[in-house]
Amino acid sequence: MLALVVAHLVVAALLPLVSRRSRRAAFGVAAVLPAATLVWGLANLPAVLGPGPAPSETHVWASALHLEFGFRLDALGVVMIVLVGGLGALILAYSAWYFGKDSRDAPRNSALLLAFAGAMLGLVLADDLLTLYLFWELTSIASFLLVGQGGLHRANRRAAVQALLVTVMGGLAMLLGIVIVGESAGTYRISEIVAAAQQGAGPAGGLAATGIVLILIGALTKSAQFPFHPWLPGAMAAPTPVSAYLHAASMVKAGVVLVGRLSPAFADRSYWWVPIAVLGLVTMLVGGWRALHETDLKRLLAFGTVSQLGFLMVLFGSGDRIGEIAALTMLLAHGLFKAPLFMVVGIVDKVTGTREVGALSGLGRRLPGLAAAATLAAASMAGIPFLLGFLGKEAAFEAFVHDGDWVLALGLLLGSIFTVAYSARFLWGAFATKAGVEATEPRPVVPGLSVPTWIAAFTGLVLGCVPPLTDALARNYAAAYPAEDAVAADYHLALWHGLSLPLLFSAVALIVGATLHLQRARVTGLHTALRHPLSAQRGYEVTVGGIERFAVWVTGRIQAGSLPVYLGVLLLTVLVLPGLALVFGGTLPATVPGYGSLMQLPLGLVIVACAAALTRVRRRFTAVLLVGAIGYAIGGLFVVDGGPDLALAQFLVETLTMVAFVFVLRRLPAHFDAGPRVGRGIQLRKAALATVAGVFVAVAAVVLSGARQEPPAVSGEFVARAPEAGADNVIAAILVDFRALDTVGEITVLLIAAAGTASLVLATRHDKKGKSGRVESGGGTPEHEEEIAG
Repeated sequence: MLALVVAHLVVAALLPLVSRRSRRAAFGVAAVLPAATLVWGLANLPAVLGPGPAPSETHVWASALHLEFGFRLDALGVVMIVLVGGLGALILAYSAWYFGKDSRDAPRNSALLLAFAGAMLGLVLADDLLTLYLFWELTSIASFLLVGQGGLHRANRRAAVQALLVTVMGGLAMLLGIVIVGESAGTYRISEIVAAAQQGAGPAGGLAATGIVLILIGALTKSAQFPFHPWLPGAMAAPTPVSAYLHAASMVKAGVVLVGRLSPAFADRSYWWVPIAVLGLVTMLVGGWRALHETDLKRLLAFGTVSQLGFLMVLFGSGDRIGEIAALTMLLAHGLFKAPLFMVVGIVDKVTGTREVGALSGLGRRLPGLAAAATLAAASMAGIPFLLGFLGKEAAFEAFVHDGDWVLALGLLLGSIFTVAYSARFLWGAFATKAGVEATEPRPVVPGLSVPTWIAAFTGLVLGCVPPLTDALARNYAAAYPAEDAVAADYHLALWHGLSLPLLFSAVALIVGATLHLQRARVTGLHTALRHPLSAQRGYEVTVGGIERFAVWVTGRIQAGSLPVYLGVLLLTVLVLPGLALVFGGTLPATVPGYGSLMQLPLGLVIVACAAALTRVRRRFTAVLLVGAIGYAIGGLFVVDGGPDLALAQFLVETLTMVAFVFVLRRLPAHFDAGPRVGRGIQLRKAALATVAGVFVAVAAVVLSGARQEPPAVSGEFVARAPEAGADNVIAAILVDFRALDTVGEITVLLIAAAGTASLVLATRHDKKGKSGRVESGGGTPEHEEEIAG
């Protein structure tokens, strides 16, 4: 599994070389790996559906820290591989003809789309929370680059930044939640956390609940749930193939997949399923209502995607066996109808030059094949029988009707009515003949664009007519949830379950949704009457603007050009953050030794005396000498404590620093500038802050040094591997081998300091005494030079 992920990333890095010869060949090469991933996933289907454990693999990369790449292929992973691999291959093939042979955007998009496919593959196969987070953020970065494109257009830049801010901030919250849940559970393995929770031994308590909610925030932001949803319609500034792949088939489902992974463990906890149910239902209704009034076909599908993602969230968070069967079915159906619909929009835009509903007319007569593919996909989205979308929606209605959860059942019915209405609006807007609108004359559609679209749309029909193909995967996934009764235990996907209330719900959704579309003028009037200044997008803009204004306010007061202010802010930050943790969580060791060697006492006294003297001196040169004495005394402590390597580094740094200071002082007044007299109150506040900070550092040093009862595991690894580096000193081995790049960086800093010192020396090489005996220099007045010389 890791090999497949790495192969995607490696080939993506090499694709620009292929693009130099042929843009279309680059997309063709990129499509090979997703197609191979689909074949691999289907080949492992018997092992996934079999009685044994699901295929998995683990790659340890830091055993001492228990860090590893963990992957597992289950039913949910197979469905996502169909979307990431199968649809990815089709969309990459489609892109070869969409971008054209001479497109400047093609090289970048082919490489980024394949890199995204690899990151998404790693995310959906991850069985380790930290592994999942790694690929989670990689998908966010890829999305940012794909939406932003070359950064030439303001709309792309704004949309890319908004998507990045929302998803990454949610990801950071999720990372904190992952650490809390992982430490509470004693493992970061998702399968182990789920197994322990099902046995009543999962993470519990207030801290674990906080971690679970933080993880949920990451899932809600990534899958564009209310109120975080506006970033998804904004991302439609990206090219259509990018929208079809990232924002319809794969990336936006990352949050849904995360909920699907963890629901078997947490679905019975109210702080998990209540936010999912409420926000998911609100998202479905808000997205569906907004889709009814969009005039841009692509934005219509974007809000439809928001609505469908809310639907999926409700299903995956339900914790009900029938609901989870519906969830996996709708997850597959959504990709198979939404991706071809986006491809249809791309074709319409390419052959007509517009996506506006009001500018298109009669396209169905001129492009009947394209209209048929769009109708097939839109019918699945609306839930018409014999299509996969119908199977999923009927199972969803069955889940909540069977449980008697009428609020969610009626809410999903209303959302489904909106879905039927905007599905009809899409077909009408793209292909209908409109009165008073001049007939659109399209260019011919090349097979490279239409064939991938037809394959995706037709697959939804095949899977809808043959329910057992999807039913096996859906039931395998749902087996992790308890069956409340025989009906839930025996439920299967089928085209006919007899005359039932779920079937009535489906019929009502189709009839009322079609009627709603026919009354679109009145509905639009109602939408205009209900319009108000409050919106999620406006909330995002106000929030970002407020943060920016607050940052400017803070910067204006902190970055005041005063070193004492800077130092005071740093000390206050230290006291407020780790200081409070030390007060409430720190414990002093039982015994605190006074000293380990007699030589520590005089060296410590030198440090204290020089530090105290620094507060009283008025000459700059004296202050530099005192600072150097403190540094050399600290180096002496290193020698006494058995760290000669650190001592040598300390002596070297102090020497170079003092030399640099001496040459700088030639350009500065000999005495510190007294400036305006500081009031006694300010002096007392500074002294109090310095005293408290010093006490904190001293106490923290004692507490932290006493908290370690034995050497950490990493230290043991360093000691054990030092001989392999040819060193008999572990410090030397760390500096030269284990932290080689860090050491090179430190050496570079020293070289820069040495270069600066040399420049100061060279700048004064022409200093000389004149006939009057005074030093003449371009760097200062004769009086200044005489004062420096003593």
